[in-house]
This record gives sequence, C-alpha cells and structure tokens, in this order.
Amino acid sequence: MIKKILIALLVLVIGVIAAALLKSPDFRVERSITIAAPPEAVFVWFNSHKKFNEFNPWLKMDPEAKVEYAGPETGVGSISTWHGKMTGKGKATITESKPNELIRLRMDWLEPMEGVSTVDYLFKIEGGKTTVTWAMYGKNEGLLAKVMGLVFDCESMCGPEFEKGLAEVAKLATAPVANP
Repeated sequence: MIKKILIALLVLVIGVIAAALLKSPDFRVERSITIAAPPEAVFVWFNSHKKFNEFNPWLKMDPEAKVEYAGPETGVGSISTWHGKMTGKGKATITESKPNELIRLRMDWLEPMEGVSTVDYLFKIEGGKTTVTWAMYGKNEGLLAKVMGLVFDCESMCGPEFEKGLAEVAKLATAPVANP
C-alpha cells in the first residue's frame, strides 16, 4: 500500500515538473480603459509614483504598507519602494517616459518571491478621449518560478486589480477642478 502511494506521489511530482517545463515562461497581463479626458490629464497620474499611489489598488489592499520614494518626483529615474504584509517587498523604477504616449517601469519583486517584470502604460488619443492600457509582462525564469506559475496565475491575480486601478484613475482624471 505504501509503495503504491509513493509511486503515485512520484508520478504526480514528475507530472508537475513536466507541465512546468513545457509551459511557456512568458507572461503578459493587460487591461485598457477609455477615459473622457485628454492624455495630459491622464498621463500625470502614472508619471509620478506619489500620484499613482493615490489610486494604487495594491496599496488599498494593504494600507499599512511602507512606501518610500527616491529620485525625481516624475519621469525617468523616479523610484518607489514598498514593503507590506499583502504587497510583499519590491521596487518600481520609471525607465522611459514619453509625454502622453508611454511610461515604462522596471518592477523588481523581492518578496515573497524574487523576479523582474516590465510595466507599460500606453496612452492613445481617440476622438477627445484617451485610451489607457496598463500592461505587465516578463518571464518566469527557473523551475521554481515555472511551477509557481502553474499555481498562481498572474492574469487572475493582476488583471482585476488593473481594472480597479484604471476605474479609479478615470474618476480622478475627470473630476472637476476646484477653484481656489
């Protein structure tokens, strides 16, 4: 009986490893929203980590997370680091910023697992409105990361949060400006 259980466990482990090795290491999560505002009214919310954190869905989940900023307040070289129970530990660095077109970040994930990914915010003008696309992509390198990719699906973990964040920034970008 024990021998059959051990053989079944061995077959299961070999099956999981085989599935992980056969799975593409590439991942991509992407969501878009069209906002009734010009690109310059939307772009500012993504080009500053401080402004981004006003609607960041992960910080809403983990309001006790510690966030620090370094470098310039906006644009290339702007850095945000975080550490929290729900958010884990990481660092985001703006590596490219083309006004009202594109912002690209390097995301360094430090805890609970290490990894690197790229985040793009794309802005497209469409008849007086702006379509914003939030995309994250990269590779699950190594066997452990591939096995974890079988269990934790980036699409289901990040996609809904991207949608929440985009909905929030749409409200912020279209809110009436108060007169002083």
